Amino acid sequence: MSTEMRSPKVVVIGAGWAGLGATYHLAQQGYDVTLLEAGAYPGGLVAGWKSKSNRSVEAGIHGFWYPYSNIFSLVQKLGINPFTPFTRSSQYSPAGLEVESPIFQDLPRLPTPLGTFLYTQFKRLPLIDRLSALPLLYALLDFDNSDEAWRRYDSVTARELFKDFGVSARLYRDSFEPMLLVGLFAPGEQCSAAAALGMLYYFILAHQPNFDVVWCRGTVGETIFRPWVERIEQAGGKLIANQRVSDVIVGDTGKVTGVVCGDRTFEADAVIFAVGISGMQKIVSNSPSLQKHQQFRDLMNLGVVDVLATRLWCDRKINIPHPSNACFGFNTTTGWTFFDLNALHDEYRNEPGSVVEVDFYHANQFLPLSDEEIVPLVQRDLATCIPEFAAAKVIDSNIIRLPRAVTHFAPGSYQYMLPAKTSIDNVYMSGDWVITRHGSWSQEKAYVTGLEAANLVISQLGRGNKAAIIPVEADETHIQIGRSLNQSVRNLGKMLPNFWLP
Repeated sequence: MSTEMRSPKVVVIGAGWAGLGATYHLAQQGYDVTLLEAGAYPGGLVAGWKSKSNRSVEAGIHGFWYPYSNIFSLVQKLGINPFTPFTRSSQYSPAGLEVESPIFQDLPRLPTPLGTFLYTQFKRLPLIDRLSALPLLYALLDFDNSDEAWRRYDSVTARELFKDFGVSARLYRDSFEPMLLVGLFAPGEQCSAAAALGMLYYFILAHQPNFDVVWCRGTVGETIFRPWVERIEQAGGKLIANQRVSDVIVGDTGKVTGVVCGDRTFEADAVIFAVGISGMQKIVSNSPSLQKHQQFRDLMNLGVVDVLATRLWCDRKINIPHPSNACFGFNTTTGWTFFDLNALHDEYRNEPGSVVEVDFYHANQFLPLSDEEIVPLVQRDLATCIPEFAAAKVIDSNIIRLPRAVTHFAPGSYQYMLPAKTSIDNVYMSGDWVITRHGSWSQEKAYVTGLEAANLVISQLGRGNKAAIIPVEADETHIQIGRSLNQSVRNLGKMLPNFWLP
């Protein structure tokens, strides 16, 4: 039967933010959508489950920042209320408390980046060091998220960028490096300057409230994904777990006609990949059909970062001033965060002792350790930040090792990342690592790219209405003027011979 006489079949691979977003919208538009998940449950790295002791655990805590407009809109449409109020946060080093951040939207709004600069409460960082960041504003103006800007800055490391623009050693060590370790999951010498500028601008500098964050009142899998999956199934979408994709079938026309999972094949008029880099690399490694395409082979050049997620139950309540906290300086290449789950999760609100989540990024040196070795190390570092942890007894713990878990935006990696539309006519990409001009990051980017992939399917197969995607908030007027002037100067420069190394 032709696609005009039946509902077009779409196979979506990966049940995280991108895959669920694409599946939900296409199912609502009348498509026959099958969502394949390699794991036992939807959610990917943001799902949660029960431990052996029947306690809720998850692969790290995930925040939802002020500019996550599309996710907030989705939650409203689902009719659920999964989030805490906006919270304050702290930053610690081995010397103690370094920074406290207010809820920026509650303060008089100043032109960016003045509000972030003036309202953030630095405990030790001298003013002269903070002022050394001012020349960096040019790079923020020059990096406009265009393809040209990404290629211009992607070959440079973030550390080189900050050094070239005169950022002081102390400001880099005490402010920018920690942001990179918990935002891009790697130290500055291993991060693309383009990714650093994009991440810092989106989460912190574009608008004063952008750093404000809410958290799920439980695991993301339980509070958001479970009701979302129910709505997907009500709309006619099918989610099939424990289905690891091994290949795709390419027909005589050069289009994919089926997705292979072991001994099962799922027919497809279009395919959307919505998996992380490591998952996509495994698929390409096993797929002779995808290996014939250069852009899929090039994905093997991309890198990923190890994560360690730990959760501790203590025998007493410990006074943790703020629910969310970032830490730096404890290990040269590793950043970490800790969260007061008694304050964030409904399940632990009345727990007699403190429940704390501690997540380590770029944690490759920790993964070989046993659980019995990891727990005291975590408690030791917590006690350095909040001394009361030293006297507490850990009565239960859960350790989750996540090798090759999150995207590594390494210098030079942009050239190997895929756009939503691939060289195979009916195959599309989505996820937090694909190329998009939307400007968002992390979970919001994954969800947005899922919607963008769904819209490309609708354009190709001609059924239904496209998803309405909320754009990021427009740059403030002075930023727009600065970028316009900068682009004019760049356009004049194009009249000169282009023989310099970019």
